[in-house]
Amino acid sequence: MGTLVSQRLRLQPLLEGHADLLFEDLQAPELYTFIPQDPPELIGLRKRYAFLEGGESPDGQERWLNWVAIEHETGDAIGQFQATVRPGSSTNIGYSIFPRSWRKGYAKEMCLSLIGYIFNSFDTHVIYAEIDTRNIGSIALVESLGFSKVGMTKDADFFKGSSSDEYRFDLTRAKWSGSSL
Repeated sequence: MGTLVSQRLRLQPLLEGHADLLFEDLQAPELYTFIPQDPPELIGLRKRYAFLEGGESPDGQERWLNWVAIEHETGDAIGQFQATVRPGSSTNIGYSIFPRSWRKGYAKEMCLSLIGYIFNSFDTHVIYAEIDTRNIGSIALVESLGFSKVGMTKDADFFKGSSSDEYRFDLTRAKWSGSSL
């Protein structure tokens, strides 16, 4: 897994050392509105990133691809992107853009690079994202990338005092190949 590059950004493989770089931005409460986690402690973040550096699940069945997105011009970290390549030709993607970088087109720019990389590098037939039904920004993003809503899980999670439903969005290799994005 190498560095991915777009017009304004580069995705660098996540390393333990990135914990110090990302820690402050990961404290923004807005990042945790639609996910069950809370802002991390620095020691825990370092341990998690060290674990993820291995690049695969303990049983070796899944590839764990994790990147930090860096803006070329400023060198600032703008977020994180991840892909879990699963057996059976499917890949789950996720992303987190820091609030100061919202609404600048960064997520779409990097997702385009990420999707291209996955379809070109793995025998993946479908890339999917599971998104809280209340997260309209993320829903709009995946729809703009050509993903289709294929299902909903009622009560997928319970956190911060309420139940969370999730949509599943899929993007097939065939649809991507025929896309004009």
